[in-house]
Amino acid sequence: MFDAKTVTDACVKWIQEFFEQNGKDCNAVVGISGGKDSSVVAALCVRALGKDRVIGVLMPCGEQHDIDCAKQLVEHLGIKHYIINVKDAVDGVYNNLPAELCPSKQTKINLPARIRMATLYAVSQSCNGRVANTCNLSEDWVGYSTRYGDAAGDFSPCSRLTVAEVKEIGTVLGLPENLIHKTPIDGLSGKTDEDNLGFTYAVLDKYIRTGVCEDEAVKQRIDTLYRNSRFKLELMPCFEP
Repeated sequence: MFDAKTVTDACVKWIQEFFEQNGKDCNAVVGISGGKDSSVVAALCVRALGKDRVIGVLMPCGEQHDIDCAKQLVEHLGIKHYIINVKDAVDGVYNNLPAELCPSKQTKINLPARIRMATLYAVSQSCNGRVANTCNLSEDWVGYSTRYGDAAGDFSPCSRLTVAEVKEIGTVLGLPENLIHKTPIDGLSGKTDEDNLGFTYAVLDKYIRTGVCEDEAVKQRIDTLYRNSRFKLELMPCFEP
């Protein structure tokens, strides 16, 4: 029932309205990983604002084996881009943590994402920009994002769209097939998204949109992840005197 063309047009209009209200002359700043989400968000911004108002930021942490995909995207879209290696910044924090803290696995996975978001804002504030969030509904649903990392941003074109829907929009936008269907990896732990989650996005997307999941164990895991991660998408709780 998903009409990708209609939703694409509506999202483009929404981006235009956001910038009309929140910075008429501002640029969209997009972190480019080379995966479907950043590719689709960047392409939506180009269609909404024109390529001269979209800036891509590639942020390897040392060596990035798939950085050619990110380079392919910015060349395909014809947008200005910067390559900023965040390894020194990440190592700087690690190397200055007190020894007794003993950084956990989650610390090591999430710190680069938070450094990357700080980098995006450094670029944005240096070029009159607004930072695009590149999350999708499927990942947000199960908390597969880093709070104040990739979950941050000033506007979010795809956070109400499932993985399958994002791919359909990528096709409408004419993106290269290898970018749309590139196996999603977090770029931090070395595993695919689906390896980390323990189920496929196809199963998750179906459950989100229809409420149907034939595997009871997977259903329970999705429900648990959803309950445990809702705080990531809510505003910080504030005491009201």
